[in-house]
Amino acid sequence: MTSEQLEGLLRQGEGINIEYKQARNALPKDVFESVCAFLNRHGGHLILGAGNDGTPLGVDEAAADQLQRDFVTLSNNPTKLQPPFLLELTPVRVGAALLLHVYVPQSSQVHRSGGVVFDRGHEGDFRVTDEGRISQFYARKSSYYSEGRIFPYLRLEDFKPGLLDKVRALVRSRRADHPWLLLSDEELLKSAGLYQTDPLTGVQGYTQAAALLLGRDEIILSVLPAYRIDALVRRHDMDRYDDRLDLRTNLVEAYEQLMDFVAKHLPDPFYLEGTVRVSLRDKIFREVVANLLVHREYLNGRPARFIIYADRVEVDNANHPVGHGPLDPRGFQPFPKNPTLAKFFVQLGRVEELGSGVRNVTRYLQAYRPGGKAEFIEEDVFRTVVPVPVSGAAGGMSPNHMDIQARIAGLRLMPKATARLQAIVQTLVAKGPLTTGQVAEQLPAPVRTVRRDFQMLVAAGIIEAAPGVGFYQVS
Repeated sequence: MTSEQLEGLLRQGEGINIEYKQARNALPKDVFESVCAFLNRHGGHLILGAGNDGTPLGVDEAAADQLQRDFVTLSNNPTKLQPPFLLELTPVRVGAALLLHVYVPQSSQVHRSGGVVFDRGHEGDFRVTDEGRISQFYARKSSYYSEGRIFPYLRLEDFKPGLLDKVRALVRSRRADHPWLLLSDEELLKSAGLYQTDPLTGVQGYTQAAALLLGRDEIILSVLPAYRIDALVRRHDMDRYDDRLDLRTNLVEAYEQLMDFVAKHLPDPFYLEGTVRVSLRDKIFREVVANLLVHREYLNGRPARFIIYADRVEVDNANHPVGHGPLDPRGFQPFPKNPTLAKFFVQLGRVEELGSGVRNVTRYLQAYRPGGKAEFIEEDVFRTVVPVPVSGAAGGMSPNHMDIQARIAGLRLMPKATARLQAIVQTLVAKGPLTTGQVAEQLPAPVRTVRRDFQMLVAAGIIEAAPGVGFYQVS
């Protein structure tokens, strides 16, 4: 959420999907009533530190970190929010005022705050006490969201061994005090919304979302027999494929394998964000891949497809549409197709927040493929088209250079070292023979580090000495 976007929300005024609350030094007592109402209705933006008229009053900057920690902890506390729905506030500065913002998605479950169901209307939050109306909430959500289907005979041992340890490691790398790190396996799964009770039947158990995220391959096959992700490269053989990845595994590892496939086949031109080198390819395709996985309608037997062509990537997946036609990134309102899956991916750090995919693809694409425009088309099949640098064209990479990037990835170095080696090769490809000092200035990185990297690349046969003292080029 940028300052400009938040200013736009403050100008709109409170309504069915926007709520302002003053919060100087502590969380408002009714803050989770609003969270509960957004979860039960259509989702919305909660902004702390704003007056009722949208005036940015700000929060006490000395108290901001504690407010954020308290909000995360309490959103995971069933006495405040039942079932829990882990959410995080993001600090955003508007002028001199520091505000805290969170987008609360619509949930696939019915939530209570303090034992009371809350709903959202244009005039704010209100209690729902009529049992008939509460039953309608459950019926509406269960008919729309398939991720919450309960499988009462699914057991903890049906999940892939070691996968929850990987989840904790990913969570810890993002946030050392994350609430999930203190929980047992069963408690973590309940906190993540992956173990539920059907209030109409009393049936308890792990959900379809749990099986998809963590299940053994054979368990996923039994729950969703048609589940498959087909990743293809079609640059030369348009009738079949040049390379293929057939995925039928859990979503945590499917994400990693798809990102490896992207790294193997797509260029990653050198790019600085300020003084920091960032991967345009990863910035764009981590969002594309995550959206493919978390916004798919899994009851539809159509396989998801991720196809790399010479000039574009096309992605399509079965969808439960809330609209029809192309999405406009400028006025795009996020709507979660699988809120529990989306929330889980946010906690892993694989997406920033709901709706970040469209914004980040649009933002970074102009640097990745100048003049390119991504398409996001919502129909019964959601289709995404992302232009990419044309292989062998100016600013792109030849198939040989893309193979070099894959060879670097195969060295199995730490992510930071791998990224630096890839940046060195990209720089040599783009600018011709250079010395270690010249490359160090381009990255930027210490000359000593770059000299060591050059030695590693020479030993691997990836770069070689060029004419002129101290110059190197790609082999």
